[in-house]
Amino acid sequence: MPPVQIYTTMMCPFCARAISLLKKKGVAYDEIDVTFSNKKRQQMTDLADGRYTVPQIFIDGNGIGGCDELIELERNGELDPLLAGA
Repeated sequence: MPPVQIYTTMMCPFCARAISLLKKKGVAYDEIDVTFSNKKRQQMTDLADGRYTVPQIFIDGNGIGGCDELIELERNGELDPLLAGA
């Protein structure tokens, strides 16, 4: 399974929803909380091509967007192949 990173903040319902989906699918992920770190948030923004909202989700180093995009990938049957590294 390719590495999954999710940039989050505290008390973010969209972050919680994305994490819930990843957990439901049994996906191991690295959570990076940017709540109190301008440096981490800037790193996230740089990796996400200027997007600054959370969550920002990366699968195998590729930014897929946020919670809505993750759920859309799941609905379209496109998430499992990404997680399988296909």
